[in-house]
Amino acid sequence: MFTFDGVQYPLLSTSMGSIDEEKIAHTASAAHKTNGIIFALVVARLQVFSQARFQWTRFEGGMPARMFGTPELRILERPWHGGTTGDLLARMEIDASLAGNCYIRRVRNRLHRLRPEWVAILLGSGEDADHPAEAGDVDVAGYVYMPPNSRPLVLLPEEVAHYAPIPDPDLNFLGMSWITPVIRDVQADSAQVEHKRRFLSNAATPNMVVKFDPMTTLEQARKFKEVFNEDHVGWHNAYRTLFLLGGADLQVVGKDFQQLDFAATQGKGESRLAAAAGVPPSWVGFSEGLQGSSLNAGNFTAARRRYADGTLIHLWMNAAASLETIVPPPPGAYLWPDTRAVPFMREDAKDAAEIQHTQAVAMRQLAEAGYDPTSARDAIVAHDWTVMEHTGRLSVQLHPTDELAGGGGGGVSGDAAARARELTEMLQKIYVATPGKTVISQREAREILNRAGAGLDLSADELLPVAASGGGDASSGDGDGS
Repeated sequence: MFTFDGVQYPLLSTSMGSIDEEKIAHTASAAHKTNGIIFALVVARLQVFSQARFQWTRFEGGMPARMFGTPELRILERPWHGGTTGDLLARMEIDASLAGNCYIRRVRNRLHRLRPEWVAILLGSGEDADHPAEAGDVDVAGYVYMPPNSRPLVLLPEEVAHYAPIPDPDLNFLGMSWITPVIRDVQADSAQVEHKRRFLSNAATPNMVVKFDPMTTLEQARKFKEVFNEDHVGWHNAYRTLFLLGGADLQVVGKDFQQLDFAATQGKGESRLAAAAGVPPSWVGFSEGLQGSSLNAGNFTAARRRYADGTLIHLWMNAAASLETIVPPPPGAYLWPDTRAVPFMREDAKDAAEIQHTQAVAMRQLAEAGYDPTSARDAIVAHDWTVMEHTGRLSVQLHPTDELAGGGGGGVSGDAAARARELTEMLQKIYVATPGKTVISQREAREILNRAGAGLDLSADELLPVAASGGGDASSGDGDGS
């Protein structure tokens, strides 16, 4: 319990993973510093996660719209002296991976990282003040920063950004490190590394048993052991010729790496740790991810897509929402991760461009079909076809034939229009057969086209002058009878 201003509050303490089993991996922090697999996975997450930047956005139709910036974002761009957004995100990722929680405090125009193992969460309740942790309306009342050699510092909820991307299943408001469920796999990997080290230290050979003749005295056996260890123990004595005294018998009782299938065993453990971190083994360079079909273009792209759309998007959006506490957005806006400059996301940008092209084609087709362009855009962007409105204007292909043929008035039958089309096709064939000849007059041609629905004006002043070719109709010909 923590007492502040005469009121007692229960505490939720953040742990750095204090599992201590067989002294192989003392804490998640120690695992990060001593286990190469954990270090590689944390760095793989950090390298891409720290490349994002933050902007404001507003939601339209349930989707983020145009992003924009304001001077208030300056504190995220320069969180502390010499720091950048990348440095801030890197710290957030390390704390979240190792402790499950990251606490960022704002003091005026600077941000400060609070060590997770020194932070406790104060709980409060309006229904059960004596047992708020068990109350149905339990909420965060504040944070207490308790360094070992300093006085506790009580902070209000709006003063601290609490980033916990993986929630602890047993404790409200606390996060859990992704290392926690696989800590025994970390221990097993550390044990395998130690086994490899000891194997190489022992002349790079399996364990052996030396049997002596029953007549050998204890003193003779001890002297033989000293000479044997001096000449054959240690990696620097590997593969030297072994000489045995009469009656001595050497037997191998261990297995080498090949017999143990050491690479496969260790590789499976690496894959389990990579799965817990949400990072494909192929992107970290683990042996399991560099074999067989894993490096095929399709599988490699699918692994990248899973890492980007699954792990990274979740982390970025959670970080943005957490930082909103200490960087209040403009009215109606939200803090949003801007990944347009992240090289890892360029493949997603290409996919987004293809989607936008498909949407643009759909908008054009809907507009040509008579739908209001604005409503067509809103329907496609919001994925809600019920908002579309029709203008009442139909494409010419949808008009009845007699309406098209009628032009400005009267109208003709469908048979007349069909006859006009037949005449038009016939005249085309005649012109092809008699190049440079006048077959019919302009007025006759327009009348035929009007029967097909052209609706052309037959007034004399719009008619073009007839070229001097000896006549204006089919009977005039060219005057020479040829």
